[in-house]
Amino acid sequence: MLKTVQFALVAAALACAVPALHAQLAPSPDASPISNAPPPKPDEDAPITTLKVNVNLVNLYFSVKDKSGMLIPHLGMNNCAVQEDKNPQTLKSFQAVKDQPLTLGILLDTSGSQQRVLPLEQQFGGQFLHRVLKSKDEAFLVSFDVDVDLLQDFTNSAHELEKAMDSATINTGAGNGAAGVPGIGQGPVPVHGTPKGTLLYDAVFQVSNQKLSSETGRKAIIILTDGEDQGSEHKLADAVEAAQKANVIIYGILLADRFQYGNFGLGYSGNFALKKMADETGGRMIDVGNNGNKLEAAFQQIEDELRTQYVASYTPTNSVLDGKFRHIGVNCKNDQGDNLKVQVRQGYYALASDE
Repeated sequence: MLKTVQFALVAAALACAVPALHAQLAPSPDASPISNAPPPKPDEDAPITTLKVNVNLVNLYFSVKDKSGMLIPHLGMNNCAVQEDKNPQTLKSFQAVKDQPLTLGILLDTSGSQQRVLPLEQQFGGQFLHRVLKSKDEAFLVSFDVDVDLLQDFTNSAHELEKAMDSATINTGAGNGAAGVPGIGQGPVPVHGTPKGTLLYDAVFQVSNQKLSSETGRKAIIILTDGEDQGSEHKLADAVEAAQKANVIIYGILLADRFQYGNFGLGYSGNFALKKMADETGGRMIDVGNNGNKLEAAFQQIEDELRTQYVASYTPTNSVLDGKFRHIGVNCKNDQGDNLKVQVRQGYYALASDE
């Protein structure tokens, strides 16, 4: 009886295998003999070989305006050309990205010089977040002064972001700043030695590296500040490089209460740094002084630009993985052949061979 059952099982197994065998090509008469020996057992001590493929696809997010500064929303691939280090590139794709998810970081200057303008930032910043955040978008809020603090992590809730923004207070290093575990994730950056002033460059550097570098798609930072930096461990160039490597667009809203600087007899040069960060990354600096109406208008302009963007993708003709900076140029024309103004990052860092 046992032999009969075994025979039946073998017969059933062969019957199941028949369809698979029929699906295979018949072997050639000259083919090598087929071995029925079991495959060798893998050597558990042998190193595992991993295939690593680098796909160096460049994605450019940019806005296009006419001579009067009006946004142009309906261009096609034939309207624009891209160069990298002055060499023409072939576009793989080109599309408007009005509804593509947006990842947004809000950086709020809470140093002493912002005492008189912080209420304006809170009022109009909250309104902006309620308007701009759509169902697939996310944003976070960071304050910077003598520390860099995460006030609200990634969320789709404009209400939570507005609540965190309203909770921000001016910190001059006298003990009224937020505390927590050091680092951008849960609290202030450690401060060594003498108290620092306004860690603008450190804030941009850390947000780009720790919050946005691993995110995909459209990414932007909006900085509300007077543009002055005092005491950052990183330089302006470091902040710009970090943002470029993370493919982040920086919008700078310059809120400079000149009255504050006059009282202390200080010079002012913050507009240079903020403009450089914005220009290098494809954003824009908007100077609103301490005027609430101008601040509201600035938020509206940024919202319009974020919702009227294009993305062009290409594989660089220069395929060398050297990690070096590549300069980008984008030229667009309307259907009548008139040149248009393109707002785009000035370049990117190529992949390195070990990435």
